Amino acid sequence: MISQETKQIPDTLLLEERAGHVLSAIIGMADEDFGYIPFFAANLMEKPAFLTHGDWDYGSSHGRLVDALILARHMTGDERGRDIEERYRANFLSFFKEDGLSYRQINPKAPWETNANLIDQRAVILALTSWFMSTGDRKIKHVADKHVAALKRIAIKEKDVWYYPASEYTVNGWPSTNAVQLRLAPDPAAFCGRLVMPLLKYYELTGNMDAFELCQFFSALIVHRSGVFNPDGSFNDSLAYRSGHFHTRIGTLDALARFALHTQDASIIHFVKKSYDWALTRSTTFGWTPGDMHEQAFEHETCSLVDLISTGITLARVGYVEYWGIVERFLRNHLTESQLLNLDWVVGADNKANDDVGMKSFFNVAERTRGAFAGYSAPNDFCCNVSGGRGHTSDLQTCCIGSGTRGLFMGWSNTITEHNGTISVNFLLNRGSRWLDVSSHLPHEGKVELEIHRSVPRLQVRIPEWAGYAKVEVYRELGDSVRTQSGSEPSIWVNQRFLALGPVQAGEKITLTFPLSERQTIEKAVGQEFITRWRGDDVIHLSPAGTHHPFYNNRKIFEKAPLRSGQYRRLQEEFYW
Repeated sequence: MISQETKQIPDTLLLEERAGHVLSAIIGMADEDFGYIPFFAANLMEKPAFLTHGDWDYGSSHGRLVDALILARHMTGDERGRDIEERYRANFLSFFKEDGLSYRQINPKAPWETNANLIDQRAVILALTSWFMSTGDRKIKHVADKHVAALKRIAIKEKDVWYYPASEYTVNGWPSTNAVQLRLAPDPAAFCGRLVMPLLKYYELTGNMDAFELCQFFSALIVHRSGVFNPDGSFNDSLAYRSGHFHTRIGTLDALARFALHTQDASIIHFVKKSYDWALTRSTTFGWTPGDMHEQAFEHETCSLVDLISTGITLARVGYVEYWGIVERFLRNHLTESQLLNLDWVVGADNKANDDVGMKSFFNVAERTRGAFAGYSAPNDFCCNVSGGRGHTSDLQTCCIGSGTRGLFMGWSNTITEHNGTISVNFLLNRGSRWLDVSSHLPHEGKVELEIHRSVPRLQVRIPEWAGYAKVEVYRELGDSVRTQSGSEPSIWVNQRFLALGPVQAGEKITLTFPLSERQTIEKAVGQEFITRWRGDDVIHLSPAGTHHPFYNNRKIFEKAPLRSGQYRRLQEEFYW
């Protein structure tokens, strides 16, 4: 890691700081009375609030949390909770059977059975990939290779597609051979499409051809044979397709976009963009998404938003640069607004007298969940308790804690990128790197400062579309030398939205200023309208207000951005997802 110094930085959004908060929640979800298996969900509206276990506790929760811990520590360098992390990792490895798959375990107080759920396997290979990427541990590679081989072995293989004929695989094989013969495959997006994302990364890291073949044949299944997406890009909302479940649909789009980028398949990019743009019409511009198109329509999952973030980044990378701005709005608003930092409203218990070990705990729920991300939120409230859909169910789930961490990481790792000698500042967020530091005064001021650490041949900075171009000003200092540039100059814009600053030198300080947009929009979410006030890309007021833990209306805006002592994390080498 490059040496860091404490300095005055804007007291504005810092994603690595948010990763430190979620690290606390990941550790806090451990149930020390039940083998350190993490709780899956929390009900924060009850008095007292409580945590519960579920059949997702095993491969899914452990996979998500191991992955999230690796990403959060990479962003922060924070070593808290290593002892509990080691328990998570040991548990995670214990769920594998000799056949290479991860199995749910028996809970004597619960009705579920042991099986290799195919949704779990996506979280499993996600964690194994991050684990190997971060450590190079050959033992973990062996586990991952065996797991990928099992995923390939159990897939039903036809002429040009592969699929799974059931949602669970058992120690005795698929539950029904008749399902194979009749092609009664369950939701292909949930059980096949989403798997492509971690499998492709594992192939890129290791060259594992089983992983690549799974990506190839699952992608063909989704695009050409599955019917998950309608010809106009909309989601198939039939019951067999989980009512158009947004997390699994958009997660599949994320996977396909990555595979298309890797294989240079423009037709798949077109397929993804069409459905992604349709999904945006069902979401708010600040990042709230429906849970599905029917019963769960009112319940936003942080998982879905993170899929939108990841897919948007890939589309931006292939040339649709307008998505950088869309993703920044998601990062600044519903992702970080959905992180639970104020728990004054949660009523807890300070003892375990009423706990049901292995199922439910009332103990210190607020303290244990601080930093977690919303599981099911309304556009204006952390808790979704509307009259439509299923009413109130739960308020956070482990999967959304893991996904929220991954969303922070995707934003952080793509704020500053390098390609063929060009350094791009894609998001106007605080971020340090080996090349330069970005200090963002948004949303208080239209001002971004760049401190250059290394000379680079080309630097470009994305300017938000609402800032225009004629009033963008650049002030460059190097020693006693000062020069200015303006957005109205010819040949200073590239890729539609990027200000081209040309070569920059180590030691240079560059200040960019532009006017801030203040505007009001009406956002629609499942038939309800929300009056939304914006300052730049930040929502500063939302009406009607929420009732349990309202979103957005406590954001403070100042004439000048407040400063604080702090430092940015600068790594000599970073890993990427």
